[in-house]
Amino acid sequence: YIDDIFMTWNRSENDLKNLLNDANTWHPNIKLEYKISKNLSFLDVVLTNNNGMLSTSVYHKPAAEPYVVPFISDHPRHTFVNVIKTSLTRALRNSSTFEIFNNERIYIKLSLLYNG
Repeated sequence: YIDDIFMTWNRSENDLKNLLNDANTWHPNIKLEYKISKNLSFLDVVLTNNNGMLSTSVYHKPAAEPYVVPFISDHPRHTFVNVIKTSLTRALRNSSTFEIFNNERIYIKLSLLYNG
């Protein structure tokens, strides 16, 4: 069973590593794996630390995107409307700035054009 968490830290990276290494001694069956970075993906969001300002954008799984159901497939027509609506909603929710949202909107448009 895997639980993922995300946290920010304002003290030194060394202090954080010491805390996490200490936490790994609390229980023999629980071991924490961690990644410390200024840019990382968590669930479906990319989180970036830009000089102390947290920004978010949509995470794109390399193996899955930019492919969507081709328009010429035999899927019901509402499927395609749902793809557009869901993609734009995801972009709106996960973009911390209008510029990031607008870049994602362009990405969605190009992906849809690419898939016919």
